[in-house]
Amino acid sequence: MIKLSYNPEKGNSFIKEFKDPLFLLVLSYTETAENDGITVAGADKSLLKYTPPADAEFIEYGYCKSIDAIPATPDGKPTPALLTRVALRIADIPMLVIDGGSKIKPSMPYLDISSTYAKNIVKEDALKIDDVKRIYENSILLGRKLGKISKYIVIGESIPAGTTTALALLMAMGIDARFKVSSSMPNNPHNLKLDIVEKAMKRSGIELGSLRDKPLDAVSHIGDAMMITVAGLSIGASNSKILLAGGTQMCAILALIKVLNHNTLDNIVIGTTKYIVDDKDSNIISLVKEIADVPIISIDLGLERSQHDGLRAYTRGFVKEGAGAGGACIASLLKSNYSNNKLLNNIDEEYLLTIKRQRS
Repeated sequence: MIKLSYNPEKGNSFIKEFKDPLFLLVLSYTETAENDGITVAGADKSLLKYTPPADAEFIEYGYCKSIDAIPATPDGKPTPALLTRVALRIADIPMLVIDGGSKIKPSMPYLDISSTYAKNIVKEDALKIDDVKRIYENSILLGRKLGKISKYIVIGESIPAGTTTALALLMAMGIDARFKVSSSMPNNPHNLKLDIVEKAMKRSGIELGSLRDKPLDAVSHIGDAMMITVAGLSIGASNSKILLAGGTQMCAILALIKVLNHNTLDNIVIGTTKYIVDDKDSNIISLVKEIADVPIISIDLGLERSQHDGLRAYTRGFVKEGAGAGGACIASLLKSNYSNNKLLNNIDEEYLLTIKRQRS
């Protein structure tokens, strides 16, 4: 079931017009993910950098090439790329993969914008300012071209620890996002994220809002390449309708777009899962309200009725969103007008064929 969670009038208009989308998956990495306890997006630190390419490969092929296993926790909680794969397949939605700063490149065709991965913001600047400018300019150029191909574009991302760098970026730009960004864990490590962000801000000489008019500098000091890639793609394709497929990371992207090209916001909505919108330990609606009057569309996947506990875990606060899952599922339902039960049944079948088989 699709729900208009914020700004329903504008969101409903978007839904009525939406058709034949193109799905973009931006792969990225930040060494901030290697701080202890910050993410579960990988079995251990040495595997974190493989998560983005593995997500893309799994969506495309149903198996991974960069690593010999599909990303999942040891007890069977799967990557949200499983949801994305099913949604795109059953609605026949094409996907393009964009390297927006991955550390390990995917073993599949992808678009190269000469990006680079971000460093650990506790220790050093995320990116050189010249790299940020190049990524931004190339993303705009690519967005313009893709906007001529499709008038309806869904943009998802795969980056471990993306909510932590999003928190840092939002704080630098004057949005007090403390205790509002989400987590892939049921016990959101807010204090750990804040500690990392505060250390990064102190290292960079940044105070709350001190870079509100310098978005590229904010990305350079304490952001990541994914956020400026998605912002650039959205601005370049601003004549298209754009669905940002993700959780609270997308609020950082809205903040960037608001300063870089405010008019682009007129054609943007956020699409995510109900597990993000209903999360009591974060607040995506509050964040969006503070930034721009952009609609939030959410989807109830009904995973509490899944046959598999690894999928039911999403309803208990694990994973929640990622790899564009919520937005891909929304786009899939809007394009093909099938039932939620069909989506859930296909998700269960995919889990059985991939994750459960892998574990047996």
